Amino acid sequence: MHGVYTAEQIRAAESAMMRTVADGVLMRRAAGGLAAHLRGFLGSTYGRRVVLLVGAGDNGGDALWAGAELRRRGARVTAVLLAPDRAQPGGLAALRAARGRVLPLGPGAGPGGVADPGALDAARAAVAGADVVVDGIVGISGRGALRDPAPALVEAADDGRVPIVACDLPSGVDTDTGTTDGPHVRAALTVTFGARKPVHALAAPLCGPVRLVDFGLGPFLPADPHARLLTDADAGLFWPVPGPDDDKYSQGVVGIAAGSATYPGAAVLAAGAAALATSGMVRFAGSAADEVRRHWPEIVATGDITDAGRTQAWAVGPGIGTGAQGLAVLESVLDREVPLCIDADGITLLAQHAHLRDRILGEPVVLTPHAGEFARIAGDIGPDRVAAARRAAADLGVTVLLKGNATVVAAPDGRALIDPAGDSWAATAGSGDVLTGMIGALLAAGLDPWWAAGCATLVHARAATAAAREHGLPPVPAPASAMQAAIPVALRAVRAAAGSG
Repeated sequence: MHGVYTAEQIRAAESAMMRTVADGVLMRRAAGGLAAHLRGFLGSTYGRRVVLLVGAGDNGGDALWAGAELRRRGARVTAVLLAPDRAQPGGLAALRAARGRVLPLGPGAGPGGVADPGALDAARAAVAGADVVVDGIVGISGRGALRDPAPALVEAADDGRVPIVACDLPSGVDTDTGTTDGPHVRAALTVTFGARKPVHALAAPLCGPVRLVDFGLGPFLPADPHARLLTDADAGLFWPVPGPDDDKYSQGVVGIAAGSATYPGAAVLAAGAAALATSGMVRFAGSAADEVRRHWPEIVATGDITDAGRTQAWAVGPGIGTGAQGLAVLESVLDREVPLCIDADGITLLAQHAHLRDRILGEPVVLTPHAGEFARIAGDIGPDRVAAARRAAADLGVTVLLKGNATVVAAPDGRALIDPAGDSWAATAGSGDVLTGMIGALLAAGLDPWWAAGCATLVHARAATAAAREHGLPPVPAPASAMQAAIPVALRAVRAAAGSG
């Protein structure tokens, strides 16, 4: 599990660390790691053309020091100074000493402090002809969109299909929320320093792969990070597997209340996902019982919750409807007083009926809203997804799983997980029904709701990717039924990552 830290937490930790090391040591360590990752990205250094986009902050200094090292290894390095009078002096001197090219832009660049009008054209030409562009424009303290002349240079890289490697984070993307409000960088690789930041999870598609340069900041970071990232190994370690003394009951029996005569697919997807997620037992209750039995003969299916028998958890909501019949289903499940996963129509019913919300307050419940459902039950999400999920979890007294390309899982006590999907293959009808069944199965196996939601989200995303790649690369769109079928593939991968074979 990895901690994710806000810009304020990082700045405080770096300030404390700088009191224990010589001046400039942190920047040199960061720059050394950046240079190493740039060498790996380029494959070879000699003769390669590297353009540094250098702002006034520490990231600009990191880029300059890294550029000096690459120049000494034979790269042709040009530093475009976006704030010439505020470029980091040590890094600039090091690059000049290594005979790197320096191209000033902006105020302070020309005689009398007036910018050279031809310099921007020269900078754009350098960017368009580069093998890689290094984004050292702004750091974690930067706010808002890119400012002139940076957008023109980033556009030149994009037009020329020149990859951009970001120092710490893509410039123009908010460190703590991953949001953008104008021109910004889309990186092919991000090299971050000291610790991961929220942007790396909340805006993963803009960051590309993220590589961490660890220069010893860990002891100075707060014990409680802003949020956490689960790894495949975490999910593999926590995922329940049968032991020598287990039977179908001891591993957890989950009830599924989903679907209807109108939406039988929701029942098949949720119940089947629960059956594939663990080795326990699945009971289904609803009007789609015949359809569930036809697809999954191992599931005990009945037409009514009162006939379903004992369970350790229930998953309810997909396709049950939001009228009187759906309300009766949700109330019957709540009467069972076991851990619950509530999704889709179940969330809409909670939003419509205050007495239902009172019944789940403080109970072991996971809600799994997408943006529209979240708005109905908890208000607007706003720019900060982590803060929104935390607020909803605290107000409702349950674990909230806010779906999205970056899914946030927040517990009532403030714990937060972020799962940054590496792709968007889970964005298909029915995929939420699959996730609901998986969470229900993990709740029945005894996992804490926060862990159950987090582990299921990660494996769900891996199953979506596996389904899209089933017949090789490149991946192609796959329906939710294919995603459901890929759950065992995803589970093997996370168990292998955990060293379980």
